[in-house]
Parts: sequence; C-alpha cells; structure tokens
Amino acid sequence: MANVGTLDRVVRAIAGVVLLAIPFVSAAPEGGGMAFGIYGWVMIAAGVVMLATAALRFCPLYMLFGLRTCPLSK
Repeated sequence: MANVGTLDRVVRAIAGVVLLAIPFVSAAPEGGGMAFGIYGWVMIAAGVVMLATAALRFCPLYMLFGLRTCPLSK
C-alpha cells in the first residue's frame, strides 16, 4: 500500500543522501571517520530512513496520521 508520491520520493531521496553525506564530508581529514559525534549517527539514521521510505513508497507516519501524497489507484 503506497502512500508516498513521486515528488515526495524525490525529496526524500535527496534529503537522505544529503543526511548520509554530511557527517563524512565535514569530518576533519586528520580525525578520520565522521564529524558531529552522536548527531552524526542521528543524521545517518535519518538518512537511511528517508532513503528506505523513498524506495519502498511507504511511510508509517503517513499511515498513522492518514496522509497520502500519491494518487489513489483506480
């Protein structure tokens, strides 16, 4: 049961990639790894969730609140 529309999927995918990249791109070269500590892990988790909901076209929060951004099937 899809409840995420095309535009919503594109925005989620872009946001997911950005959230995944930020901790690694902003890390200091001498420090290695990633930046922001626990906030970096939160960004990575949010990025994974955004990419998963974009790929699966299903958002559990949308279902909980009765939202739908894709057209109804005929």
